[in-house]
Amino acid sequence: MRMTKKQKLERVLGDFKLYAKNFIKIIDNNGDLVPFILNDQQTDFIDGMQKFNIISKARQGGFSTVSLSYCLYSACNKPNTNYLILSYKKDSSDALFEKLKMMDSYLPREKYPDLFPKIARSNRDELVYSNGSRITCVVSGNKDVGRGSTYEWIHLSEFAFYTNQSKTLLSAEQSLAKNINSRVVIETTSNGIGNHYFKLFMSAFKGNSKYRAFFIPFFASLYKKQFKSDYDEAWKWHKEYYGHNLTQKDLEEDEKVLYEKGANLKQICWRRWKLTDMELEEFYQEYPSNPMESFISSGESVFNQSKVLERSSNVLPPLSKKDIENDIPAILRKYLGKQLFIYHLPKSNRKYYGGVDTAAGGGGDDSTITIINQEGEEVCSFFNNKIPVYEFAEIVDCLGRFFNYAFLAVERNNVGTPLLERLRKDYQYMNLYKQKIFNQKGKKLMQLGWQTSQVNKSILIQDYKEQFELGMILIHTKDILEQMQIYIDKGNGKTGNSGGNSQHDDLVISASLSVQAMKCGKWYV
Repeated sequence: MRMTKKQKLERVLGDFKLYAKNFIKIIDNNGDLVPFILNDQQTDFIDGMQKFNIISKARQGGFSTVSLSYCLYSACNKPNTNYLILSYKKDSSDALFEKLKMMDSYLPREKYPDLFPKIARSNRDELVYSNGSRITCVVSGNKDVGRGSTYEWIHLSEFAFYTNQSKTLLSAEQSLAKNINSRVVIETTSNGIGNHYFKLFMSAFKGNSKYRAFFIPFFASLYKKQFKSDYDEAWKWHKEYYGHNLTQKDLEEDEKVLYEKGANLKQICWRRWKLTDMELEEFYQEYPSNPMESFISSGESVFNQSKVLERSSNVLPPLSKKDIENDIPAILRKYLGKQLFIYHLPKSNRKYYGGVDTAAGGGGDDSTITIINQEGEEVCSFFNNKIPVYEFAEIVDCLGRFFNYAFLAVERNNVGTPLLERLRKDYQYMNLYKQKIFNQKGKKLMQLGWQTSQVNKSILIQDYKEQFELGMILIHTKDILEQMQIYIDKGNGKTGNSGGNSQHDDLVISASLSVQAMKCGKWYV
């Protein structure tokens, strides 16, 4: 049975995607006025969005256009509602407002006068409709943005570049209407590590936030149309430069990974073309293939980020709990798959080396263990930020003995000293790293554990960097690799995580200590 005109209109009005296709016009890359038909990624976002949403993307993803269109759709259909679009600078805000007014100007008011309210007032940064609804486009910077109003939809465009991210977001959330239809949408390309956006997105991406994370890689299907002319130009360049079109057998190792993730040959060819005049780290930031690539800051990172990211894409998954829980000591089983990850069970006649970094166990820093085998491959990692020192000592002892009485380098700074005392006195664990020191009389002493100073910390980290980047050690734990991505040179010979108190580098330290244990060449048991 064919639908009547009224039924068709009701269906369109009840579906934003149909509304956009039928009533909203945009200017495409060729300068033509066309209906706004949502691409796959925009559709996924509209279908999957929740009250709080955060989008990390490559350049020109079209999500500001989605927000403007959704605000226009909602304002016309819901009387007496407010919508807010925030941008990080005036010219961006002006550009968004001009796009909004252009969309509004092409609404078919003459054909459907009852469907589209008239503009009652148009200021320099807001449209007010005759039905009492209002859309506002303003610049962030006022920490009390939105005060005095409640909004159905708040869009924060290029949020990573705001100067006062946390306070702006807090103010925006407080201004959100308290109903099931209201939405906050954070949409941005990345701007380095250590800022509030970095913490917020990574928390959401791991599922530890009220925000739902969306990530749009540079090879997403939307870019096949968006960058078509660039793709064609790159394809032509490749044939002229190499004498043939790019084929699958021509792909380098990092390109093979991208191909397996879904990038087609034209997109990989375009990537090669872009890399002729930009650094790889710059490409990562502008056109990431995974979330962490976008946060790379090449001038600060201690570790080669391309190698870290390549390793992140090829890590070995840990052994499943059901397969190995009967093979490991009973006291370790409750941690398996949560704080303890085992990649290989111990083999007879093999030597194992471990690094141990101890925290106080108050919910801040992690107490960590990293164990590698004699070939340099990681076999086990443990990290827990709530375990007290006396319990951690039992875990260290148990893991060490399980891995063939591993040779352990324990950092002795702060609470590392009581850990060492427990290992020697309570557990009689003797296969421990000893550091050579001199007393004031010039006598050489062997001190248990690794005492970290500003001088030897650089040696600790540089040795680990060399071993990792030359492929002498193989890391499997993603958390170690993630900490390596935010581990930076802070100047004045200092290194550490870039993210403040909520980001950590404890696993980097324990992994580095495992390398020192292996390099020591000692075995006391």
